[in-house]
Amino acid sequence: MPVLPAWADVAILAPIHLRGDAGALPAEAARHVMTMLAISRPGDPYAGLASVKEACDSRSLADFSWALFQRWQAAGHPSKQSWAMDALGLLGDDETVRRLTQLIRTWPGEGGHARAVAGLDLLATIGSEVALMHLHGIAEKVKFSGLKNRARKKMDEVAAELGLTPQELADRLVPDFGLSADGSLTLDYGRRQFVVGFDEQLKPYVADAAGKRLKNLPKPGANDDPELAPSAYQRFAGLKKDVRAVAADNIRRLEQAMVSRRRWSGEEFKRLLVGHPLLWHIVRRLTWGLYDASGQLMGALRVAEDRSFADIEDDTLTLPDEAIVGVAHPLELGESLAAWAEVFADYEILQPFPQLGRETYGLDETLLAEIGAAKIPTGKVIGLERRGWRRGEPQDAGIQGWIERDVADGRIITIGLNPGIAIGYHDFADEQTLEGVGGVLDGLDPITVSEVMRDLREITR
Repeated sequence: MPVLPAWADVAILAPIHLRGDAGALPAEAARHVMTMLAISRPGDPYAGLASVKEACDSRSLADFSWALFQRWQAAGHPSKQSWAMDALGLLGDDETVRRLTQLIRTWPGEGGHARAVAGLDLLATIGSEVALMHLHGIAEKVKFSGLKNRARKKMDEVAAELGLTPQELADRLVPDFGLSADGSLTLDYGRRQFVVGFDEQLKPYVADAAGKRLKNLPKPGANDDPELAPSAYQRFAGLKKDVRAVAADNIRRLEQAMVSRRRWSGEEFKRLLVGHPLLWHIVRRLTWGLYDASGQLMGALRVAEDRSFADIEDDTLTLPDEAIVGVAHPLELGESLAAWAEVFADYEILQPFPQLGRETYGLDETLLAEIGAAKIPTGKVIGLERRGWRRGEPQDAGIQGWIERDVADGRIITIGLNPGIAIGYHDFADEQTLEGVGGVLDGLDPITVSEVMRDLREITR
């Protein structure tokens, strides 16, 4: 049996409590739990841990594993005791996920790429909705490309195991966070209750029982229930962290769905988007298109506050399960665009991203010449990654000499960079010039042309 290291002193770790307020495990029993963790292997936990998890409070087990992990970190991450990190995957919970995700995002910059990759495996092992949500967030937005690519590969593996595409998996990865069917959450302080709602950017706000919005959720007071109030306050703190992690990704995901013309069936639209208590807050602030099998727009609708569907005249629509639905692009709406904008203005609906008021572009030779002549800060070029662009593979001396992005017809368009971006040394060149912009737009459909021009115009202003 392995000898437990001196730094794993059970006296300074978080106690493990039995279920039902039956007290804490004695020190010797807690050491046995550590031994179980030490002889476990990834994918092959010691069988006795199942009995431990059945008998002990799950939150205290998670706190115990986190305290053990912190002791391992303080000891310098000894590789022979890496089981202390693996323990997070065996005993961790959603709070563990939040803490671990913050470290995973920073480790590569501190020389800890391998440790960050191991952290991705732990998120997948925990496997809760919150864990997969944070794994997806790393795959979509982290500044270290190596880690991002590994996270995307891990997400692809999870999707394949479930028989889904990565996009379909992303639809299913947004937790409901315990919200009610109408997308709100009631926080019970005993004598006081507060209701949590969300704005167009999915930022949570709090209202009192009379519906008055408050600047912040009040801290529990002497007259509040001593158990309910602190629990509700802590729940709101966790909700803010989780929603902050998922909000920007999902708003960007729906904007990309408009640009790439992703489609859902009517059944998927109603179940995964309209029926989701959080995504619903974004969905009802957009104009949605109805398409035929060839991709032509047949009509448009919005989702009313009662989750019914309404056309531009505010008449109720019935949406068949077999319908084809997507986020309508303003170029598709044509003459009805102004009318839809008026409807949203009348209802004072703020949109999560520019849709009805979106700038659109055609092939403008004068503008193309301006873009090609512009000196663009390197940071702005890198910022295009938020819009679905990628930097090219490093060439001689680690220089990335182009940017590229997928377009709707399956092609990849490429624009040259001069002098290029040096891997790990962005100060190599303060400015970039875009080369070959005009030629990449030949043969593209009007929506793709407009979106590429919009991206490039944004960074050259």
